[in-house]
Amino acid sequence: MSEIKVLFATSEVAPLIKTGGLADVSGALPAALRAIGLDVRILVPGYSQVMSNLAEHEVVAAFDGLLSGFPSVQLLSSKMSNGVPVYVLDCPSFYQRGGGPYQDTGGRDWVDNALRFGLLSKAAAVLGSGASPLDWHPDLVHCNDWQTGLTPAYLHFAQQAAPSVISIHNMAFQGIFPPSTLQQLNLPPSCFSVNGVEYHGNLSFLKAGLFFAEHITTVSPNYAKEIQSEAAGSGMQGLLAARRNDLTGILNGIDMEEWDPACDKYLAKTYSIDDTSGKAANKQALQSKLGLDLDSDVPLLGVVSRFTHQKGLDLLLEIAPLLTELPAQLAMLGSGDEQMQNTARDLSQSFPGKIGTVIGFDEGLSHQIEAGADMFVMPSRFEPCGLNQMYSQRYGTPPIVHATGGLADSVVDCTVTTLMRGKASGFVFKGITAENLFDAIRRAVELYQNKRKWKALCSICMSKDFSWKKSADAYRKVYLKVLAKKIPTAKH
Repeated sequence: MSEIKVLFATSEVAPLIKTGGLADVSGALPAALRAIGLDVRILVPGYSQVMSNLAEHEVVAAFDGLLSGFPSVQLLSSKMSNGVPVYVLDCPSFYQRGGGPYQDTGGRDWVDNALRFGLLSKAAAVLGSGASPLDWHPDLVHCNDWQTGLTPAYLHFAQQAAPSVISIHNMAFQGIFPPSTLQQLNLPPSCFSVNGVEYHGNLSFLKAGLFFAEHITTVSPNYAKEIQSEAAGSGMQGLLAARRNDLTGILNGIDMEEWDPACDKYLAKTYSIDDTSGKAANKQALQSKLGLDLDSDVPLLGVVSRFTHQKGLDLLLEIAPLLTELPAQLAMLGSGDEQMQNTARDLSQSFPGKIGTVIGFDEGLSHQIEAGADMFVMPSRFEPCGLNQMYSQRYGTPPIVHATGGLADSVVDCTVTTLMRGKASGFVFKGITAENLFDAIRRAVELYQNKRKWKALCSICMSKDFSWKKSADAYRKVYLKVLAKKIPTAKH
């Protein structure tokens, strides 16, 4: 097949606008796909942050009455800093506001989010159909999360429509709105059923995408299995199980240039798999920065996380006093639940020199923790993919993780056998309890005392390839599978 043309529709893309992992994927995956020969172009709303960060651009189309009663919209064309073409949906009354993409400055969801992201979904569908005003016509539209979930539904009812793929980055966010929204979004009443966009009497953007898209992907193979069960399916496990043959889990990659200990601008001293001597200097710098005892022999545990129930930080805080007796030190960076934040601060005061906490987000410190810690703790109750466990391995900092989602897919538990075979890359525990977490940390601390084995484990970690190349190849196979099944029939 000749070069595949893909419209990549997303609600955020780094570095133009970012609130979480979706932006990282949207910034990296299209570039990786273009690197293997696909013509991928991004579509993103023109938020204030996007407009201020956008390079030179031009108006390439205008949509009048894209949805009846909606404002007129311009389509701008530009390029990302990595060279990927980007279309920006310019509708100032919808997108150019204070606050963030989804919430106002007070942290409340924008009351018109259904219309704002309905407009984004509709624009993506128009560009993927015979009604597109552009000369460039995608072979396939790749949607991401609920914010573009209506795109496959709009395409289903369009003429000369390209097939669609939707990627689930987190099942917990579903874009659920009152049924009256259906009419505002110009969707036919017939699609408001269990075999359509209806979900417990409401309209669900994500349900629309899961039902109407030709294929579904999610961000790790294990998470693809988990979301077919009640525990992780967030109420949509039945639909996902029914579509299991059209569901593929593809592990995210990481930015191997931004996260590279050999040239990381944030580090006290750079290092590599061939010369890891600089890691000791980073540990000492981190201990000094967080007021920890300058002790090279005591293992230092690192945490960079949101302080939430999902991330399992409550379990770590519960056992923190016991960790100091192993002995071990703890360096934490994050924010979230106020009670957890207060507990973390209290622990730092109760165990000076042993536990250090910084509340908030600090990009430089997050790199310094990955490099300066001896091991990294991620006890998430669920984790669609996760990135820090990959960063940690790249930095020779074996992760300690719960066996869930992408954590289970990207970390191999260290045992005598896996270490001997050169496969071990961290410590994995099953059963999300404080006791099981403590046992995994204790195993790591015990191995740390054997410098030869610990060095071997760190070397295995640093040799792993978490680049986007493998993921891009997997997405290309999905696209080819979808296009091979495409039957050009008009849909009504």
